[in-house]
Parts: sequence; structure tokens; C-alpha cells
Amino acid sequence: MTEPTGLLVMAYGTAAGPDDIERYYTDIRGGRAPTPEALEDLRARYTAIGNTFPLDRITREQAAGLEAELNARGDRTWKAYVGYKHSPPFVTEAVVRMERDGITEAYGIVMAPHYARMSIGGYLDRVRAGNPRAMRIHVIQSWNTHPSFVEVLSNRVAAARDRLMEDELANDLVIFSAHSLPARIVEEGDPYPDQLRETGEAVAERLGLERWVTAWQSAGRTPEPWLGPPLEEVVAKAAADGHTAVVSCPCGFTADHLEVLYDVDIEAADAAEEAGIRLVRTESMNADPAFIRAVADVVTDHLGHEGEERP
Repeated sequence: MTEPTGLLVMAYGTAAGPDDIERYYTDIRGGRAPTPEALEDLRARYTAIGNTFPLDRITREQAAGLEAELNARGDRTWKAYVGYKHSPPFVTEAVVRMERDGITEAYGIVMAPHYARMSIGGYLDRVRAGNPRAMRIHVIQSWNTHPSFVEVLSNRVAAARDRLMEDELANDLVIFSAHSLPARIVEEGDPYPDQLRETGEAVAERLGLERWVTAWQSAGRTPEPWLGPPLEEVVAKAAADGHTAVVSCPCGFTADHLEVLYDVDIEAADAAEEAGIRLVRTESMNADPAFIRAVADVVTDHLGHEGEERP
């Protein structure tokens, strides 16, 4: 029997439930416990979305879908593993599990299409920490303009715009957003902001969009400046500039979780209501078969590449 190729599907992680929020927040903060005020704020956000924690379930569904799709293509046998940055099973644990299962070659992909040293780079660090020298792991670092992803994302944007009334379509604005990071990454030459813009450009070209911008969301609560402008401010400005509706496309995320269900569906939606403009959001990718096929295309296009892929 041919030895399977490993597929390491990585994601940020999530609290497992209300009782796990403090543990999760502490891990995000590098082991530093949050203040009682910060912890209560995060608990309130989860409460606002009904104390739902769907990221683990969705990521496992994505991994299972990718394993099935890649195996159906018949080129080789695949076995998928899930690893998280801030929750069990941690990335390092998943890598060790692959080695114990006899995997000698694997491909890793993060369920976020844009590269940043502070985000995707963190996954790479964890892969290296858990990887024995005998196993080759090829990490796909970015896929923000892969044609299959752009096609699926374009269909999501088109479907969201179809929900607008004719008068709203006359001057709507599509906003492509991703998770904000400290602004110092720009001075460090990080490609992250450029990659978000490239995704917007690719979708706009495919759909013939003339009115679109990029924005940042979910900024951390630290004293240093973070990438902007924030999504809520872009929504308010769109209304002030006379746009008739906004289409929020949080393309930096591929699954429903707090940064979508709260930061877009509640926070940005509240900003739109206050500004007197309608906001519709593109449907999350989750485990939609079309998205699974697109990510499988990304993986198969990287077959045979040696080492860690660079953006």
C-alpha cells in the first residue's frame, strides 16, 4: 500500500466553550493572563453571538472535505490532520501525530489566504518546532490570488450584491477586509497589505467592479498603532460619501467565528445602521464544496515543490 501524503490543515483556534475563554485568551497573549476587564469584554462578545464556538467544527469539516476531494482525484493517497495555533490540537501536536503515523511527506495549508510574518509565520514556527528531521513538510504560505479561490470569492460577492435592491446597486461599495495587525509590519516590508489589495483587485476585475476598497477589522487592544482604516470607519465614510449600500467581504477569513459573527455581523452592522446605510455580508466559505475544491486546487498546484513556499 502506498504511504499516504499528510495534509496539515491549520487554523487560529477557538475557545471550546464559555469555560475555556480565559485559557484561550491567555494563550493568544503568549501566556499572559488578560485583565478582568479585557476578559469580561471578550465574554460579552461571545454572549452577543449566542455563546457559539463553531470554528473547530468547521475546520474539521474543511479538513475532512479536503481529504475526500484530494483522494477522489486519484493522484495519491492523502490523510488530513488538524492543528491550531492557540487551541488543542496544537500545530506542534499534529505534526508529531503525523510522524507517529508514519507520514514522511506532508503539505500544510492555513485556512487564511494572505501571508503575514506575524500570522502565517507563526504557524511556520510551530511546524518547525514539532517537525522531526525525517519528515518533509511543504507549507503553502499564501493563496490570495489563486484563480480557483478568486472564482469562489467572486461568486460570494456577486451573490451578496444580488441581495441589494436596484437603487442600492446603483452606487454600492464592496469592502474587502482582513484581520488587522500592528502597523509596523509595513515598515518591515511585510506583503500582507498588498496581498489583501491584490485579492480585491482580482475579484473586481472578474466581476467588473468599479467601486471597492480594502479595510481592516478585529484590531488588537494594544497601545501601538494597528493597520487601518477600521471596517466600521470605512462603512461610515461610505454613507457620508453618498454610497447607497456596502457589501462586506471579510476575505481574510474562511469560516464563521467571532471575527465574522461579531466584528462584522454586529459591530460593522451597527455602524452601518447608525450611518443610515445598508450592509450585507458575503457568506463565509466554511465547508462549501466549491471552496473545498478551490483549496484542493491550491494544494495540488503545489505538489512537488520542495521546502517551505514563499509568498
